[in-house]
Amino acid sequence: MGPGAERAIAGAPALLGAHDDWSGFDSPAFADSLPPRIKDARRRNSALRLPATGRMVDSLIPAILEQKVTVIEAHRGYARLLRKFGSPAPGVGTHAQIPAELRVAPTPQQWAAIPSWEWHAAGVGPQRSATIMRMLRSSSGLERLAQLPAEEAGRKLQSIPGIGVWTAAEVTQRTHGDPDQVAVGDFHLAAYVGWALAGKAVDDAGMLELLEPWRGQRQRVIRMLQLSGFRKPTFGPRMSIADHRRH
Repeated sequence: MGPGAERAIAGAPALLGAHDDWSGFDSPAFADSLPPRIKDARRRNSALRLPATGRMVDSLIPAILEQKVTVIEAHRGYARLLRKFGSPAPGVGTHAQIPAELRVAPTPQQWAAIPSWEWHAAGVGPQRSATIMRMLRSSSGLERLAQLPAEEAGRKLQSIPGIGVWTAAEVTQRTHGDPDQVAVGDFHLAAYVGWALAGKAVDDAGMLELLEPWRGQRQRVIRMLQLSGFRKPTFGPRMSIADHRRH
């Protein structure tokens, strides 16, 4: 039982999706409106729940790191920063079942103290690191957004320069278990949804039009599409991974 243990225990049910209500999605009228692929995925994943972490800063930093880069680049940079500036997890060294490399993310104050060259060494460009620094100046207020409805929290997040609709949606999906917000602006998502639902690639506007009949449950629909095993056709080369750390 270390610092924050009581808060962690209190948040465990939401983290496991205990408050995630699928009754509307599973109602006969709504289910009948879904394509067979989604209905089958829901049948095979009936226990799925959307977790809600309630931790705004801990969700914002990975989401900002994912802006405009590949997932591999973002995860690589976050892992480097976590290993160097995070803290050993409680119990490391005293319990054999806790991996020695398990780390706790830095506090807002520790993130803010990371020098610019360390962000560069982690492959994080100045635009993303500057957005993180701006966000950290409001970290205490941002944590209170976890108590607001997801849509309102997302709007308030976008008042910070560098945080747009995509980042806000990615964050509220994690912090609130938001069942509806769609990550508009994602490099792959619109085309994926278009091919899955219409048999062709679409842009963001087209994706939102396809998902409109299920407003309120759009994120659940996307999750079911992803769990259905559907893969969109691939054309041309993948987005390249740039490494500017030695520049």
